[in-house]
Amino acid sequence: MGLDENVEKMQQRQHYKNLWHTDLMGTITADTGYCCFACFCGYCASYMLRKRALYDDMTRYKCCGGYFPCSGKCGESKCPEFCLVTEVCCCFGTSVSSTRYLLQDEFNIQTTPCDNCIIGFMIILKQVACIFSILACITGSEEIRDIADVLGCIAEIVYCSVCACIQLLCRPSTKLKWTKETTS
Repeated sequence: MGLDENVEKMQQRQHYKNLWHTDLMGTITADTGYCCFACFCGYCASYMLRKRALYDDMTRYKCCGGYFPCSGKCGESKCPEFCLVTEVCCCFGTSVSSTRYLLQDEFNIQTTPCDNCIIGFMIILKQVACIFSILACITGSEEIRDIADVLGCIAEIVYCSVCACIQLLCRPSTKLKWTKETTS
């Protein structure tokens, strides 16, 4: 998928009419058990959700959901199960995001501004932790290294929590449907 296609797809998502069954803030209370499973066994949850999003038809599988430059170039048609396991283990965040994108595109699900803020906060926090780590390497300061370590831990906790919540959004069940129609 080229840059122009990605920009076009992002613009289309702004006009989607359906909503997730809950927003990211409400996922923990919607299904606490699965949210804990997705938090502590994120790789398993991501693998199962992608397979489910593909309706268990692994011939439809593309690395990173077809949304990233590596898609279609990893030999996934020859051994899709192995490629999905590799994607989930090596590119966990991308795996979670691409499953979310697949479902958003298939069911025309929009992202709420609150969801965008939570995801943006997660990304910024990881970047700040990275910047402090670089500063600690450059300056050799133990104080900055300690701050970087604390920020890194906080960023990882937020990252795991947000990924678990995103995976809960992507999990259909009899209790939770992928979408609810907007009322307007």
